[in-house]
Amino acid sequence: MRSCTRCVAILLVLIFGVVLGLGRAQASGVAIAHGTLELVAENSWISPGHELDLGLRFELEKGWHVYWINPGDSGEPPRVEWHLPPGFTIGAIEWPTPQRLGTGSVVDYGYEGAPMLIVPVRVAENIASQSKQASQPPAQLGAEVRLLVCSHEMCVPGKAQISLTLPIKAVTPVADARTSAWFSDARESLPRQVAAQWRFSLVDAKDSFVLTVNLGHRVTEAKFFPLAVSQIQNAAAQTLQPTATGCKLTLRKSEQLLKPIARLQGVLVLSGSDGYQIDVAVGQAGTISKHSKEGF
Repeated sequence: MRSCTRCVAILLVLIFGVVLGLGRAQASGVAIAHGTLELVAENSWISPGHELDLGLRFELEKGWHVYWINPGDSGEPPRVEWHLPPGFTIGAIEWPTPQRLGTGSVVDYGYEGAPMLIVPVRVAENIASQSKQASQPPAQLGAEVRLLVCSHEMCVPGKAQISLTLPIKAVTPVADARTSAWFSDARESLPRQVAAQWRFSLVDAKDSFVLTVNLGHRVTEAKFFPLAVSQIQNAAAQTLQPTATGCKLTLRKSEQLLKPIARLQGVLVLSGSDGYQIDVAVGQAGTISKHSKEGF
């Protein structure tokens, strides 16, 4: 009898462990090559007429990465096909400031660790709310993500079906305690708006572009990530010349750049990690683009 009682106890422990494990697996997202991917929301519920920020949150094994909107010399960024109910309109992905990955003749742009891509969603005011219609079901938000996960030696293509179910309430939404810090960290990693007094100019110098940065103080560290592919040679050294009011950054042109460009857009990283979104016309004083959800 004692033996049977012990067996039942062990069985209950095993069942509880399996259920707990399944719960944790669901909480940590869908399995992808060398990591997980989860669709999360900043708010605990959906409110008609209020914008909702979603997040594509990766957790990658050490030594593996996914790609920025411009992947660099190889790879490709995540591609997302959204499946949303009527009344929901998806916005453009907000890409964090990328990292420079790789050495030698091949350099890529992407993310390691636990990056999150923020995606804004506009919610129509006329979607039914639970408070007005008791039978109104919660909203099912889904996406199919095609992606390439790479190390320095190999790449693994794949796709993931991810989804999220949220209730609909006709009251102001509140932040989800579980995801709040993730969204805060992700926003900190986005390229920032430049200061109003900063000035940029760009000169086409035959085999290179020379970007002049005027911030009003000396700059001793800077690197540029181009938004468009095949404009600069990604693996080439970016030569920095500090000046009294900023710096000059020489960017070698890509061998695949076959015709002149009118503008150079991208992310300028200063002081190691602070990224700024810039948009500079070639051959004249540059105009400065504000951080926009319609940009990168």
